[in-house]
Amino acid sequence: MPQRSIQHVIAGQQVVTASEEMTVTEAAQIMSKASIGAILVVDEGRLVGIFTERDALNRVLAKGLDPTVTSLAQVMTAKPMTVSPTLPLGHALHMMYDGGFRHVPVVDKGRPIGVVSARDALGDEQCNFERELLQREDINEIL
Repeated sequence: MPQRSIQHVIAGQQVVTASEEMTVTEAAQIMSKASIGAILVVDEGRLVGIFTERDALNRVLAKGLDPTVTSLAQVMTAKPMTVSPTLPLGHALHMMYDGGFRHVPVVDKGRPIGVVSARDALGDEQCNFERELLQREDINEIL
């Protein structure tokens, strides 16, 4: 599982980005609509930061900041660690474990092309688990 390439993991993923000037509320609305836990912050197409659900909780709400006026530049993780799409997923998982974070931007020549999350480690196993749960529900209905 961790040997899958990052490129394979992010295939078909739509990159969701924001500007540094965007407010936390605006970013949270975009993240909610896209069902994602992190948004990549860019300047002229180049990655400059990442803003996550945990940032919203720990750097905004817990600090009593107003998310309607707080910009991402004030609370994002600037210059985040990144990975290349050619590396295995295990490399990104190791980075997350060592760094204590859940999302790693995937970049190619400084430009974001995706995000790998801790959830991606489940991959096919999560799909199989969900399929088994549905099969159990079908069996319970029959019985």
